[in-house]
Amino acid sequence: MSQPNVERVIGQLVTDESFRHRFAMDPQATLYAAMESGLELNECERQAIVTLDLGMLVRFANSIHPCLQKSDLRGGIK
Repeated sequence: MSQPNVERVIGQLVTDESFRHRFAMDPQATLYAAMESGLELNECERQAIVTLDLGMLVRFANSIHPCLQKSDLRGGIK
């Protein structure tokens, strides 16, 4: 199990608007791309992350101070 990597993905989902947008469009592809960049997640972790409630992630992201956010100037999801 790679708990630090799970935490990294969840953290990125709530602080990186572009990553969150890509995840919303294609969760599996987004996770596989992250894994190609060196992130290690097992099948169970990938499936659990894919089932996260995107609306909840967006609400949580919107509650985080803007200075902690990485904005997507191309227009991500709100």
